[in-house]
Amino acid sequence: RHPLATFFHLFFRVSAIVTYLFCDWFSNSFVACFVTILLLLSFDFWSVKNVTGRLLVGLRWWNQIDEDGKSHWVFEAKRVPAIAASTEAEARIFWLGLIICPVIWTMFFFSTLFSLKLKWLALVIAGISLQTANLYGFIHCKLGGQKNISRVTSGLFGTADVPKRQSRRISEDGTEEHGKTGTR
Repeated sequence: RHPLATFFHLFFRVSAIVTYLFCDWFSNSFVACFVTILLLLSFDFWSVKNVTGRLLVGLRWWNQIDEDGKSHWVFEAKRVPAIAASTEAEARIFWLGLIICPVIWTMFFFSTLFSLKLKWLALVIAGISLQTANLYGFIHCKLGGQKNISRVTSGLFGTADVPKRQSRRISEDGTEEHGKTGTR
């Protein structure tokens, strides 16, 4: 249903990885390679967070700051009828891309660290940070739409009851929002 969104979901991710792997072959300029890869990672972060996550799986997350200066994380899961839902293949592509890419950037981190290519370390850390932030946000959206996150974490780790910090509201357009509030 959304071939363009699916294409760009993978395009920026794969392009950043391929550019990282082969940039030395095509350019001797470290700065040009660094900026190109960082731009691709930034485009990927924005497009996944704001466009493809919403279109492919009906999830979106963001942070807003209220008048008191408190930071509120909002995790939104859109309720869509079965007819309007994205296809199973699109959802699978979304989640596989979201999970595999941080793993690849983590492997790049260790290979960069052990090969002592320290000038690339900042870029790899930026890649891990941007990819992991999206993964974290969408996992919260997904789990928040099904269960209370505190119940899930306490059930997984066998800990005592975690204090509930989840709020849930349904807006006028039929979306369900789960906000995790806290100060920064």
